[in-house]
Amino acid sequence: MTHHTALQSLLQDRFSCRGFKPDPLPADTIRTILGDAGRVPSWCNAQPWQVHVTSGAGTEAFRKVMLEAFDTQAPNTDFDPPKGYSGTRKERRQICGFQLYEAVGIARGDREARTAQMRENYAFFGAPHVALITSAAELGAYGALDCGGFITAFCLSAQAQGVATIPQAALAYYADTVRAHFEIPEDQLVLAAISFGFEDTAHPANGFRTGRATLDDMVVWHDT
Repeated sequence: MTHHTALQSLLQDRFSCRGFKPDPLPADTIRTILGDAGRVPSWCNAQPWQVHVTSGAGTEAFRKVMLEAFDTQAPNTDFDPPKGYSGTRKERRQICGFQLYEAVGIARGDREARTAQMRENYAFFGAPHVALITSAAELGAYGALDCGGFITAFCLSAQAQGVATIPQAALAYYADTVRAHFEIPEDQLVLAAISFGFEDTAHPANGFRTGRATLDDMVVWHDT
């Protein structure tokens, strides 16, 4: 297998896992994933990401804090959330939601069940580990852009080692809670998290895959 076909395989096989086994990963595996992710390019090699990784009791403490925040607090973010979804972006978002709800047996209009499924974000879908990503405040959007590369490389390295992942912006919706829990300084902004571990292949939420746009849908060609 060439490097290119290996990369294609990782990209095609990777998905957002929403049901994990509780088994912890070997520490060396986690360190390898983080080391690989840290190789991505960044503006002026600033490497603006800071990562807080939880395991064992650390994950359980964080899980408890985030579930309580979801149940009792109003959302707050360090980065402005999306203003809305329109056109094909809205359609893709809706299809993804419908696929998930169908997979786990949630009927359309069942708001209570949808809220319960949303709450699973803050339980990390049962994952034994979380990597919380912050970005240097002084770099603004460009620091966040660089962190996006880190998140992508993290997920691909994990996939290469048989580890499932799900990047989660949801945890950043309670930035004050996250900041207090990890004692994050003000010069770092809470951006996103990645829940990770071994996939629970029997979990119904892992039984669907999202589609991808065609090249002509996402590329404007300039040939002349």
